[in-house]
Amino acid sequence: MAPHLTAPASGTAPAEGGRSAGGHIEPAGPARAGEPQLRWNSRASTIDDIEKELSRIWLQSPLVPDGGRDGAVRQAAARTSVMNLVVVAGESETGTRTAETIRRLTGRHPSRTIVVLLADPDGPPWLDGRIQAHCMRPRADAPETCTEMIFLTAGGETGRHLAALVTPLLVHDLPVTTWWPGEPPLATEVSDELLAQTDRLVVDGSGWAADGLARLRQLAELYDQYPRLSIRDFGFVRQSRWREAIASLFDLPDFLPYLGYVRRVSVTYGTRDETGEPGTTNVVKPLYHVAWLASRLGMRVVSPLAPVPSRGPAPRLRPGEKPPLHRGLAAKLRDPRSSEVGVVIRPLASSAPAGTTLRVEILAERRGSELRADVTAEAENVHVHAWLDGVEALDRTFKAPRRGDIDLLSEAIEGSSRDAVAMEALRMAARLAGPAGGRDPRPA
Repeated sequence: MAPHLTAPASGTAPAEGGRSAGGHIEPAGPARAGEPQLRWNSRASTIDDIEKELSRIWLQSPLVPDGGRDGAVRQAAARTSVMNLVVVAGESETGTRTAETIRRLTGRHPSRTIVVLLADPDGPPWLDGRIQAHCMRPRADAPETCTEMIFLTAGGETGRHLAALVTPLLVHDLPVTTWWPGEPPLATEVSDELLAQTDRLVVDGSGWAADGLARLRQLAELYDQYPRLSIRDFGFVRQSRWREAIASLFDLPDFLPYLGYVRRVSVTYGTRDETGEPGTTNVVKPLYHVAWLASRLGMRVVSPLAPVPSRGPAPRLRPGEKPPLHRGLAAKLRDPRSSEVGVVIRPLASSAPAGTTLRVEILAERRGSELRADVTAEAENVHVHAWLDGVEALDRTFKAPRRGDIDLLSEAIEGSSRDAVAMEALRMAARLAGPAGGRDPRPA
């Protein structure tokens, strides 16, 4: 195993105001091209000492093996940063997972990364900082690209002021991306202070509690609150293969005329809840399908989502018999021709992760003719079926594998400005979700 030295660290976090533990670089052996390698690891317990450690990394000129013969060495590359990446991980497990994702992006999106972990909010104030430098050669004959990663674990009052922790450590004049992998406490002082200096916010709405709709409304409001803010939601980005498949359907000359005559959109999603009651399963992803289509076709919300009423009295169940699943949520839209469009988002018992889209169905009617489309997906493929007046007119399969967090994060941080399609889809999703506890007050 190639040797490397790490700074001495105690088993407990040092109290705020302690001395920096220090750290230094030692040759760590040649790394294979494309694999990031740790070059520096040190520890500090104040923001000032963390800044000093960051300066020390690049003041030294470490020699590292070049992988050739006769023990030849070369200089490690200087740091490369094109942005600041702030990760509000919350808990240690999330921090470890996100750090590994970021480490894999070292050569693709070099950044100064600050991972914030929160611990014991009711205890005394303390701060533990770990400072690392990771380097990678994209090719065997290429110079190394080195980036910095700072882990901040904050307890007590210290952890309640994220902006005060993060701001001094940002590289000035570089854009700031904030990745909030859990559920961000939007509309709070903690989030407001951090988002005020953020250029791009990355979230995953499909992992939020309950149905996710309350947080989705708050997310859409950020566009007006922070005019420069760009938002990337993994819940929306993951669905690009669905959107491409649906769009390809209406690219066909025989089907294109029906695009302006959509009359019904139905999305089925998986649930693990025995009742399927609204609010028990996150519906952000299925809602995004409807919102994207409605926003692209210029539709307006007539009535937002509301539980579909049951038909007749509740059935009498035999001992051990499960109740029927809830019929889901329904809404009404209006297209530019003032025709009504029905929306249904319904649950289906499934072994798939809760909230996963299982099927998107689109019904369009034009001049007495009917087009029905059915889109489904699995691990590697998306299937599109279409029937024209009851006769099968299309059966197509697209090769489109799911993407992992590395590709999702890479795509989310590549754009330098607002994505108009994503922005309008999010705003439409918020309108479909309706105001908290009531009907959309705006006229249709």
